Amino acid sequence: MSTANLIAQVLEWMPFVLEGFALNVLMSLLAIAVGTMMGTFLGLGQLSPGWVVGAPSRVATQLFRNAPWLVLLFYCIFLMPFQITIAGSVIQLPSWLRATIGFSFPVAANFSEIVRGAVRSVPHGQWEAAEALGYSRRETLFRIILPQCITRMIPPWMNLYALLLTATPLAMIVGVEEALGRTQAAVQAQSDSRVLIPMYLALLTMFFLYAWPINRLSLVLERRFRTK
Repeated sequence: MSTANLIAQVLEWMPFVLEGFALNVLMSLLAIAVGTMMGTFLGLGQLSPGWVVGAPSRVATQLFRNAPWLVLLFYCIFLMPFQITIAGSVIQLPSWLRATIGFSFPVAANFSEIVRGAVRSVPHGQWEAAEALGYSRRETLFRIILPQCITRMIPPWMNLYALLLTATPLAMIVGVEEALGRTQAAVQAQSDSRVLIPMYLALLTMFFLYAWPINRLSLVLERRFRTK
């Protein structure tokens, strides 16, 4: 097979693989959204002085942060129902959606640490100054501390999203037809081992072209915010 024919075969299967890559992107966007919301509550919970809120938040953060992503994925895929009934309506929960929920747990745990670290990085003198001005702890946190933390959290949050995107191919193991699964199906359909490397190289290029600008932008923002 000539190089031209090899390239033509790869290009022929690209729309099929790109549809799977779109599912990777969708899962990553939903997981980062859900994980960010959950992680914000967990992070603020870790900062709580009371053990009723603080202890469970710290335990949940460490549990999901240190658990293998694939194990959490298996739990959500096989323990969550395939469908739920709400007000008499049956709602299907496809594999990709359950996998997205599985990805959101480690994302939440990692973002929880980002929130906790950002708040801890603010000089303690600001807490004391706000207390001297009559602010409550809640008012100090939401009106003085957290607004300063946003710029500190954005770069690591973007890096977390890039990491999440590169982890989404794990969903292929539990039956989700995303980019990696479609690439494997395309290679098997052609029955020619010579297309294996070009097909997976094309897949690698997709993820690189999507994730690399995110990483570069996070570095730019990190340098910019550091100077302020």
